[in-house]
Amino acid sequence: MRLLKLVPDNTNLKFVSLRKWAFGLTLMLSLIAVGLVTFRGLNMGVDFVGGVLMEENFKTAPSIEAVRSEVDSLGVGEASIQSFSDPKTLSIRLPLPNSGDEEATNRLVKKVSDDLAIKFPGATFSKYDTITGKVSDELITRGVLAVGLAILGIALFTVVRFEWQFGVSTVVAIVHDLLMTLGFFALMRNDFEVDLNIVAAVLTIISYSINDKIVIDDRIRENMRRYRKMDMRDIIDLSVNETLPRTVMTSVTILLALVAMLILGGHVLRGFTAAMILGIVVGTYSSIYVSSSLLITLGLRADPAPRKGGLQDGAERVGPKVERKFD
Repeated sequence: MRLLKLVPDNTNLKFVSLRKWAFGLTLMLSLIAVGLVTFRGLNMGVDFVGGVLMEENFKTAPSIEAVRSEVDSLGVGEASIQSFSDPKTLSIRLPLPNSGDEEATNRLVKKVSDDLAIKFPGATFSKYDTITGKVSDELITRGVLAVGLAILGIALFTVVRFEWQFGVSTVVAIVHDLLMTLGFFALMRNDFEVDLNIVAAVLTIISYSINDKIVIDDRIRENMRRYRKMDMRDIIDLSVNETLPRTVMTSVTILLALVAMLILGGHVLRGFTAAMILGIVVGTYSSIYVSSSLLITLGLRADPAPRKGGLQDGAERVGPKVERKFD
């Protein structure tokens, strides 16, 4: 029985020769992402900004502007309204009442839902969530801290496990993956809110990305010791090609599950799933083109020392023939 192979085992693709183009594309997309986050901003969910988040179901898809105008006319504060995949379901975010107690919040929700039921016949209230400003500030702090500690821990692990060049290249690639994710949500702020599900997705992306990169880094280090006379660019190309079937198969398998979640999971999981899909694609790209090729820029060289129990002193071991095209 033949196993399914998306990538042949004997590929000889020249990834390093494209590193200048890859670095240019990475830099351009990173700057665009920073610009989007800075000037367009993220649509922070109620988890992070505090407030009352209502979910209202309508008989037919209403005009968002008409709903916003109606809610604003009630004098309950500036409303932020967002539609989901189902245009008949709207999310209405309102400031917390001044008193902040549960009774006042219930009165606010009832006032808005009753008015919408009159203005839009057939409209029904579904649910609401509340979160205070103090809790939202704590969530922001903890979310940023969690991501920061994850990146720091990864950097320390790769420096201890490999060389410092591996640690730097891995952190750069992970920051790139993070920027791409944040830039996407800034671009699509009208469709997605950044909530705790997105934070969970970001941490999952970091975990997947580091796993993918360590597999390639470990193969690079192994080939550095095995082929001590081979050029570093050839070693990286060889290592990436050797791990390419595993990288592609793992990514495609996860993407199939995520696409199913995106289609069948409903709007509650849309943000998490979208972040995961983007993270898997971007993480695979950065593992192949950013993290690995950056090792050359950082001056990594093959280890001249033989492995213990390996070749005898004075012996040489050369690698397989690799056709190179100088860029």
